[in-house]
Amino acid sequence: MADPASFTERELDIMSVLWEHGSGTVAEVRDALPMPLGYTSVLKMLQILAEKRLVRHEQEGRAYRYYPLVEQGAAGGHALGRIVDKIFQGSAELALARLVKERPLSTEEVGRLKTLLDRAAADADSDADSDTGGDA
Repeated sequence: MADPASFTERELDIMSVLWEHGSGTVAEVRDALPMPLGYTSVLKMLQILAEKRLVRHEQEGRAYRYYPLVEQGAAGGHALGRIVDKIFQGSAELALARLVKERPLSTEEVGRLKTLLDRAAADADSDADSDTGGDA
């Protein structure tokens, strides 16, 4: 399977439709895209994704129905890891700081982020304790 982090922007647009809807024909994907693209352009992109083994297709009447083979979370994690490594020099702290600076967050989102950070801190503490044999 191809590296899911290597999606082009158009491939990612198409994959987003498939992830959201679970599957789609060329016409369904085309209709769900946020930008107008020709039928043959969408068809060609789906064929490329199939060649890369990122989608599969099944005959449905005269059309094919396309299904994603890579999970959205896996692709997102892969892509995010590359961004953190390449743009933020491997620093999750720098990436998170930029994200919260650039995107408005609700009170609920901030609370969930705090919970995730508290868990990460607890995990880091327990890892440090196990590295020193528990003599902290």
